[in-house]
Amino acid sequence: MAAKLEWLVKLRGELTQEQAAEKCEMSRSAYANIESGNRVPSVEMAMKIDAGLEFKKHGLDWTVFFDQKRFETKLFKEVI
Repeated sequence: MAAKLEWLVKLRGELTQEQAAEKCEMSRSAYANIESGNRVPSVEMAMKIDAGLEFKKHGLDWTVFFDQKRFETKLFKEVI
């Protein structure tokens, strides 16, 4: 089973998956599959999530979905 993207759950905050998906202009099921780690987003979807959840407020951008080294760093954990 794929690992849930806990950092994405934290960025979503108090929004439901439905609300987050709406902000990201995608279906709830697509968003939920990405958040649960069952699906890797396309570049287009990663950019929509970046815009919808305002990654820039956390010093992140859409490339975080594709940067495995970032997940392992203390700095990333502190940002999230």
